[in-house]
Amino acid sequence: MTQPQHDVDEAVAPVTEGAGDAAPAVPDLEREGEVAADYLEELLDIADLDGDIDMDVENDRALVSVVGGDLSELVGPGGTVLEALQELTRLAVLTALGRRSRLMLDIGGYRAGRRAALTELGNSTVEEARRTGQRVRLDPMTPFERKIVHDAVAAAGLTSESEGEEPRRCVVIIPA
Repeated sequence: MTQPQHDVDEAVAPVTEGAGDAAPAVPDLEREGEVAADYLEELLDIADLDGDIDMDVENDRALVSVVGGDLSELVGPGGTVLEALQELTRLAVLTALGRRSRLMLDIGGYRAGRRAALTELGNSTVEEARRTGQRVRLDPMTPFERKIVHDAVAAAGLTSESEGEEPRRCVVIIPA
């Protein structure tokens, strides 16, 4: 039996010590963003790539974006390089601050564009599930992608769950 997917996968929201821990304070999240930005600046210099780094805090998470120039090499096919860079950046924060980070990295607007496309996919799949009365199974997705679809489905008033094992884990929309 699968469980509903609102217990976000570790790649999106790593487990932290103690289930009742409060979210980091905004100054702590800003510090995570600063450490991440310094790490990414060095990476851009080493790779001889142009890019500006923007930092923000949203939903109890540090957001760091690299924008400008051609950054497609840092995104990679299907965002695979971006995912790896996010994990490396989180490790840099862990090393510098001694705590795990839920930092979200975006490069060249890839995640923002992907979020819009996945929200639309979730909405159109909800309509298909309502129209047919059948469960609709989507193609395998990353934890980040599944979370966006689950949120879109929930906002539309239906239920979804994740099924399968990584890397073939996918979202299934359940009609009302």
